[in-house]
Amino acid sequence: MKIKILFFGITADFTGSNSNMFNCEENITVKELKIALSARYPKLKNISEFAVAVNEEYAEDDLILDENDIVAIIPPVSGG
Repeated sequence: MKIKILFFGITADFTGSNSNMFNCEENITVKELKIALSARYPKLKNISEFAVAVNEEYAEDDLILDENDIVAIIPPVSGG
């Protein structure tokens, strides 16, 4: 199945892209997607520290993704 991945902040630098289509197995969870993304993009090795949103809602690791979902990878943000 295909899902769209959006990369924000430093994750876009790590992957060299703001977005891409990602082919994955059916019934993949957010946690499994994180593992697959860190394998494809080694600079995302600390992806567990990033927030993940699916279809504009923050998602837990056990959420099962569906065909054509839009997944945003959001790095921690600090500021003052």
